[in-house]
Amino acid sequence: MSENIIQIANNKKAYHDYFVIEKYEAGLELFGTEIKSIRAGRVNLKDSFCSVDDGEMYVIGMHISPYEMGNRFNRDPMRKKKLLLHKREIMKLFGESQQQGLSIIPLSLYIKNGRAKLEIGLCKGKKLYDKRAVQAKKDSDRAIERAMKGNY
Repeated sequence: MSENIIQIANNKKAYHDYFVIEKYEAGLELFGTEIKSIRAGRVNLKDSFCSVDDGEMYVIGMHISPYEMGNRFNRDPMRKKKLLLHKREIMKLFGESQQQGLSIIPLSLYIKNGRAKLEIGLCKGKKLYDKRAVQAKKDSDRAIERAMKGNY
């Protein structure tokens, strides 16, 4: 079976602020108007994060804009949404985030075979000097690329 993946949103800020250690794929528990709004690309992951409450994982701060034709069926755009993961994955993520001081951050949202999926990452925060080092490497790579193009 071939996988049909449609990219909806990326959290570029997460890659800027964190080192991604591990990635997981999680389903989302959504309502009808929310999935319609997601399919239209009206979602923002910028300042969102994941937390564990009573053995269940939720994404907090993910903004799904209200669907235009949704009227009274629209939900609160900032409500916390339940993530669908196996219990052992939730416990592993929770344990590692508590022991090592790591964060669980949404990285991207996509539709896979007709279902909305959220890629979450177990992340470690970058310090200011880490961000500077990454930026310096990007700048040097860009300069090398320009020099290579100039030679041909």
